[in-house]
Amino acid sequence: MPKSNATNPYHPESSGQSDPSASGGLKHTASKAGIAFIMITVLLDVLSLGVVIPVLAKLIKELSNDNTAEAAGYVGLFGTIWAGMQFIFSPVMGALSDRFGRRPVLLLSAAGLAIDYVIMALAPNLTWLFVGRILTGITAASFSTASAYIADVTPPEKRSAAFGLFGAAFGLGFVLGPAMGGYLGDFNLRLPFWVAAALTAMNAIYGFFVLPESLPVEKRSSFRWSRANPIGSLNLLRSCPGLLPMAIILFTYQLAHNVFSSVFVLYTDERFGWTAGMVGGALSVVGILNFIVQGVLVRPAVEWVGERVLVFVGLLGGMIGFIAYAVVDTGQQFFLSTILFSLMGFFSASIQGLMSKGIDPTRQGQLSGANSSLNGIAGMIGPTLFSSVFEQTIQPDGPWYWPGAPFALAATCLGIGLLIGLFTIPRSGLRTPTNLGQEHV
Repeated sequence: MPKSNATNPYHPESSGQSDPSASGGLKHTASKAGIAFIMITVLLDVLSLGVVIPVLAKLIKELSNDNTAEAAGYVGLFGTIWAGMQFIFSPVMGALSDRFGRRPVLLLSAAGLAIDYVIMALAPNLTWLFVGRILTGITAASFSTASAYIADVTPPEKRSAAFGLFGAAFGLGFVLGPAMGGYLGDFNLRLPFWVAAALTAMNAIYGFFVLPESLPVEKRSSFRWSRANPIGSLNLLRSCPGLLPMAIILFTYQLAHNVFSSVFVLYTDERFGWTAGMVGGALSVVGILNFIVQGVLVRPAVEWVGERVLVFVGLLGGMIGFIAYAVVDTGQQFFLSTILFSLMGFFSASIQGLMSKGIDPTRQGQLSGANSSLNGIAGMIGPTLFSSVFEQTIQPDGPWYWPGAPFALAATCLGIGLLIGLFTIPRSGLRTPTNLGQEHV
C-alpha cells in the first residue's frame, strides 16, 4: 500500500491540477490515517456483527417456543428483510458518499448501528427484534462506502491488496466477534447485543476525531435518484464490457455465503449439539484462516499469478469446502474442512480489484453501492432459500434427512460462478478507462 497518493493517477495532484483543498494534508492524511481508520472501523463493525451471530438464532428460537423448525423460518425471514434493507440503502449510501464525501456517511452509519443494537438488546418479543434487524440492515449498508474509501486513496494496481486488507479486517472481526459472542451468550443471550452497541458507539466517536475525508470536492458527483435507487445503481454494471459477468460471479459468491447466516447456528445445533460458545469458536477458526489468506497471502499471490487466477482458486476452494461441510459427520471433520474452505478468501479481494479498475474514479462509490445491492439481492434470496432447504431436510418424518443439504446447494452456486468466469473473464482483465461510464451520469 503506498505511503502517499503521489502515484495515484486519479488523485488531483498527480495530474498537475492546482487544488488547495486536495493538496499536501489531504493526500498524506487520507492515505495514512484514512486507511488505518477504515480498517479499524471495518474491524469494529464486523466485530459487533460477529458478536451477535452465535446468539441471534438462539434468541429467535427462545422467542419462538424453542421450536427449531419454526425458528429456521424466522431466521430466514429476518435475513431476507435485513438484506432487503441492504439492497435498497446501499446504493443510497454510495451515491450520498459520492456527493457529500465518505466521512459523514460512515460516521452517521456507525452511530445509527449502535442505536439499533440497543433496540435488539431490549427487544421483548420477535416483533421488536424484527424492527431492530430492519434498522441494522439500513445502517450496516455503509460497508459500500468504506470500500469506496479504499478505492479513493489507492492506485488501481494496489487495490486488490488493499481490498485484501479490507477482507482481513472482516476476517479478524469474525475471529474475535463470534468467540466473544459465544462466550457472552453462554451467560446471557442479550449480553452480546449490549457489547455490540458499545463497540459501534466507540467506533463512531473514534471516527469523529480521526477520520479524514478521502474524496476531494472537485471529485464529487451530483446526487441523483436515478443512481441512488437499486435499479439505477445496477445499471452501472453495464457501462463496461466484462463488468456485468463479473458482477454475476460476485452475486453467486454472495448468495452462497448466505448459508452461514441462514443455517449455520441451527445446523451445528442439529448436527453436533454445539453450544453458543462452541459455535463462536468454530466461526473464529474460519475467521483466523480468512485473515491469513486475505491479510497475508493475497498481496504476494496477486503479484505471482494475478487476480484472474485467484478468482478461480477462491471459487474452487469454496466449492470443495462447502461440499465437505455438507457431508462431514463430526465436529472434528468440520474443523478440518475449514482449511479447504479458507481458499475462498482469495476471491473477494481479487474480483473487487478487477471490477474497480474498469470504472471511472468518480463512480467508485456507485460501484460499491451496486455491489452491495447485489449482496442485498443475494441476501433476500439466500436466507429463505437455505433455511427452507434446511427446514425440509431435518424433519424426522420427512423423506430425506440431510442437515448438510444447504451447504451442497451453496457449492452449486459457486460452481455456476466458476463456469461463468472461465468463459467471460479476460486474461488481461478489464481495461482501465479515463471516462468510461460517464454517459450514465
